[in-house]
Amino acid sequence: MSPAGATNLARAASLGRAVVITASDRAAAGVYANRSGPLAVEGLQAMGFEAEVVVVPDGEQVGTQIRSAVDSGAVVVLTTGGTGLGPRDLTPEVTAPLLTRELPHLADWIARRGLEQGVATAVLSRGLAGMVDGCIVVNLPGSVGGVRDALWVLDQVLPHAVAQAAGGDH
Repeated sequence: MSPAGATNLARAASLGRAVVITASDRAAAGVYANRSGPLAVEGLQAMGFEAEVVVVPDGEQVGTQIRSAVDSGAVVVLTTGGTGLGPRDLTPEVTAPLLTRELPHLADWIARRGLEQGVATAVLSRGLAGMVDGCIVVNLPGSVGGVRDALWVLDQVLPHAVAQAAGGDH
């Protein structure tokens, strides 16, 4: 096994459980397939997390699922969708009251990454990032491209952030 393969196995054994919550009325109703949630799961697994996806309609159920994931021991919760300007895009509104600490620069970096990739509408995403108790929670856009950009950012910092949240050294 290559050293990189050994590192990935060590990461997988130590990083913990992650939950991806896709907020989409249409995906929850089966109108179309959830593509962003599975992509986020793949990205988290590549970082070394055990990950699963839950699909719920936009709105209050997102907050309920975040709280449930935190209470069940998740160390990371990513949401996809519900961060735009539509009337049912309420993911930031249901996330904000749960946050015990904010990570505004993480959300900023995710938006900036989209801009760097030539996606001007990345500035319209209202996603938040922070902690709910000891769990890292990040709102991602619902688009596959937005999730891909966010995963690039998260890969740079998420394993370190999780270790710090658990009491690890800087």
